[in-house]
Amino acid sequence: MPGRFFIEDIRPTVSCGRYPAKAVVGELVPVGAVAFAEGHAALGCLVRWRGPDGKEREPVRMRPGAPGTDRWHAEIRPDAVGQWTFTVEAFRDPYRQWRDAVSKKVDAGQGAADLANDLVEGALVLERAVELVPSHLQAWLTSAAAALRDTGRPLPARLSAALEVADLLWEFPVRELATAAPEHQLWVDRERALFSAWYEFFPRSEGAVVAADGTPLRHGTFATAARRLPAIAAMGFDVVYLPPIHPIGRVARKGPDNALVAGEHDVGSPWAIGAAEGGHDAVHPELGTLADFRDFIAEARRHGLEVALDLALQCAPDHPWVQQHPEWFSTRPDGSVAYAENPPKKYQDIYPLNFDHDPDGIRAEILRVVRHWMDQGVRIFRVDNPHTKPVDFWHWLIGEIRATDPDVLFLAEAFTRPAIMHGLATIGFTQSYTYFTWRTTAAELRHYCEELVAAADHMRPNFWPNTPDILTEQLQHGGPPTFKIRAALASLLSPSWGLYAGYELYEHTARPGAEEYAANEKYQLRPRDWAAAEAAGRSLASYLTRLNAIRRAHPALRWLRNLRFHEVDNEAVLCWSKRDPDTGDAVLVVCTFDPRHAQWANVTLDMPELGMDWHERFTVTDELTGATYDWGQHNAVRLDPFVEPAHVFTVRRHV
Repeated sequence: MPGRFFIEDIRPTVSCGRYPAKAVVGELVPVGAVAFAEGHAALGCLVRWRGPDGKEREPVRMRPGAPGTDRWHAEIRPDAVGQWTFTVEAFRDPYRQWRDAVSKKVDAGQGAADLANDLVEGALVLERAVELVPSHLQAWLTSAAAALRDTGRPLPARLSAALEVADLLWEFPVRELATAAPEHQLWVDRERALFSAWYEFFPRSEGAVVAADGTPLRHGTFATAARRLPAIAAMGFDVVYLPPIHPIGRVARKGPDNALVAGEHDVGSPWAIGAAEGGHDAVHPELGTLADFRDFIAEARRHGLEVALDLALQCAPDHPWVQQHPEWFSTRPDGSVAYAENPPKKYQDIYPLNFDHDPDGIRAEILRVVRHWMDQGVRIFRVDNPHTKPVDFWHWLIGEIRATDPDVLFLAEAFTRPAIMHGLATIGFTQSYTYFTWRTTAAELRHYCEELVAAADHMRPNFWPNTPDILTEQLQHGGPPTFKIRAALASLLSPSWGLYAGYELYEHTARPGAEEYAANEKYQLRPRDWAAAEAAGRSLASYLTRLNAIRRAHPALRWLRNLRFHEVDNEAVLCWSKRDPDTGDAVLVVCTFDPRHAQWANVTLDMPELGMDWHERFTVTDELTGATYDWGQHNAVRLDPFVEPAHVFTVRRHV
């Protein structure tokens, strides 16, 4: 049954309230609702909200939306990690109702005699409001009420003070017949859940040595991999993502480039987890020991980096679970254990778990494994192929972890159908890989980003130009300008972005007929001479460093909901902006999608989105070149991909 007043369409709401909406600490979260009263009654609305500690925060008055829509809007800013609740409360606002009515009657020419009852009713409302406002303002209301009752004064003098307290009684309203909607949930993560810069690399390749024919001569370790951390931190990344660090199966081990037969010295795929040395809770012995891994995490922290660990719930044929728990796997009619397939692809070195066989046992073991790595210092997990496991399992697992460790984050690596990707985000995944890699035109990417902004209540995107599995045709054939273009797009459109090592060296050679790297690091050691590339000018590191520095310097780039696009008359160019309402910080980006030719474009700006009136002029300073320009609503730009494919402008209003 509805309450005294009608309230519906409360936002943010995810899946009709079955799951919490998402935010991070410090984020300005928009709250909206439709609410109305009968007839001409003046309605007011508040957001009432409570933090994870159960304490109610100061209610926030909601503003009415466009006339005739009965929509109400407000913003709240949660300040702690955990589960928050909020509701919308509607109430009759007798002061606003009185003020609107009296103003109309005065405008219609009615005098003091006609308004005798109205003046007394206004005084009664103000007298009720005295106890609601701060003590130092109470005399103002008392005086205004007395003036309304003073029949010796002319009508304008009796009304003026009572009409002037509108702002005060907006903030401290008299509330009648208050009606609250059911509570809604809001899960609040730490800031890194929304704003992060990831760098993926294989520890076994750092410090490794291979022969001219590719034969491994020396395996990298956690100690040698730690030598790479200062350079990663210097580029401005804050999350180091490691593929699985566990023992690798020997049975059906894959050779280079996914060859079905491995040589004696081939290292195999880290995603074929488990061997005689142990399974998901063990460390590959050639990488080091568990203590060495903890030292690696400690060294990363000293450089301001967090370590994200791959959580891949699958097994090599010689994983201990295969012998200890054969019921956790699927058996085929011939008695063999079913290996993973994504037809026509076959993964003979991997056995998927069957979550319908002993689900309680599987859940308990995986929870133990996750907590084991949390005990080593891991607070971020990149989850491999979560869409191939039951959604209810993930909802349970993430809920169990959140109950005790709400700072732990989960990134879903699920390049699959949109409904599944959104479903995984809905049930609790902190971040999500996206289709960014395959949105290769300005129109495609604008449309996709607008979809993601609309889904910001439940899905947080993480944009990656490349991964070990993904080397797009653009990167294969577009040359260095494409690498700069895709990095600028990923880092400045999305609050979270990442790349796989080798991107800064312009690695672009693909396996024939595939959208993945040749000599793929998934199957072999791939040491890189970073210093030589830098010395030879074959490194994008300085450009990536600048992009990440811009991101850190500008509060506007920390958010997703504030992404806005502006009109451009050239289909090869995209223009967007982000503005932080608290600081007024605004960043305006114009980027070309053409890696081969210079492009001119006329840009038409939505000035209110930049916090300005349509006629205003302002100064833009390019963060990449230092050039400064005087701009207005209409502007011409030139983008040369061989110089700078993007303008990243700081916006400053004229004083």
